[in-house]
Amino acid sequence: MAMLLLALLALAGTPLFAVIAASAMVGFSGQEVDLQVMGIEIYRLAETPVLLAIPLFTFAGYLLGESGAPARLVRLTQTLLGWLSGGLAIVSLAACALFTAFTGASGVTIVALGALLYPALREARYPESFSLGLITTSGSLGLLFAPALPLILYGVVAQQMNLEQSIRIDDLFAAGLLPGLLMILLLGLYSMWRARGLVETSERFSLSDACGAIRDAAWEIPLPIVVLGGIYGGFFALSEAAAVTALYVLIVTVGIRREISLTELPGIMRESMVLVGAILIILGVSLASTNYLIDAEVPTRIFEAIRSRIDGQLTFLVLLNIFLLGLGMMLDIFSALVIVVPIILPIAIGYGIDPVHLGIIFLANMQIGYITPPVGMNLFIASYRFDRPVLEVYRATIPFFVILLLTVLLITYWPALSLFLVDR
Repeated sequence: MAMLLLALLALAGTPLFAVIAASAMVGFSGQEVDLQVMGIEIYRLAETPVLLAIPLFTFAGYLLGESGAPARLVRLTQTLLGWLSGGLAIVSLAACALFTAFTGASGVTIVALGALLYPALREARYPESFSLGLITTSGSLGLLFAPALPLILYGVVAQQMNLEQSIRIDDLFAAGLLPGLLMILLLGLYSMWRARGLVETSERFSLSDACGAIRDAAWEIPLPIVVLGGIYGGFFALSEAAAVTALYVLIVTVGIRREISLTELPGIMRESMVLVGAILIILGVSLASTNYLIDAEVPTRIFEAIRSRIDGQLTFLVLLNIFLLGLGMMLDIFSALVIVVPIILPIAIGYGIDPVHLGIIFLANMQIGYITPPVGMNLFIASYRFDRPVLEVYRATIPFFVILLLTVLLITYWPALSLFLVDR
């Protein structure tokens, strides 16, 4: 009866953290466990050192989004890649992936870069349907690249479960690199094929323009080097890299370029921390709920029930992909991570799936869930942003969806693609 009431509250629009917290409290009460355990779990989360990276990277991403960095990024990629056949389309893929990696939010990418890239694609005589589908799809690229917030959040959730197999966030950063590049490569090849016969498919490479674009983006270019070089070079821990990134972006956008004024800064801080606060409160109560599920042996029971019907790892992975695609349509990626990962991770390990590989499978599916009809979030954002009927957006994204779906299948059934760069 209590669970039915909670389900009704969720359908009625009750905040997600309240529903999760209430379900955990009902479960603990049923087991006669002191509800102080809820506070203990939240405090345990607060002690996690890597947690500091979430607000710092989020703040840096918001600063970049509000500055002139998106325009400089587009100009840089255009001068370096625009000479290729289908070069502007490849520019769109690369620019969106880089921007999403730092902001961690695909919808923001469509809004921020769509205003620059969509008109440019149309001016270069790319078909309207292709341009619309490309920008809508590109908005979710980049979630597999460091320092994307979903990668960090998956690592935090997995670390709190005290699994026998350790999960380091820098392993997740390494694991997402090749799958993410494969997505961009396949979409780029399709874009080059579609660019055949267009009046303006490419432009001549200009060394002077390239040098000018590099000088213009001179303060943004070091960012990936600072983050990845600092972490893998052993100079920074993840939280330290996040602090350096946030400080660097703050100094550049406010002090050097002066694209964000001191009066605008508090508003940007507030917006970024509202997102962080929502993530952390859901994460805190979800870990308490996870503790209850583990105590009640819910994952073990689910695994035994699944194992009695599904013998092989291959079949399990097929069903997992279907489930995650549906999940990506209905739930935002942050909520899905903290609610679903604690349940499916022990089950997947029982089938012999590496937890780092599972993280990439999970995020890759959630990434294309954003553009999966009928309720993929990016479909509606693009429909609103470009003032196009949502059915038109559906049709425009179908070829890109098929390519990304094939890529997800490769990621799923070829573990070496994700684990090749991981030091296991």
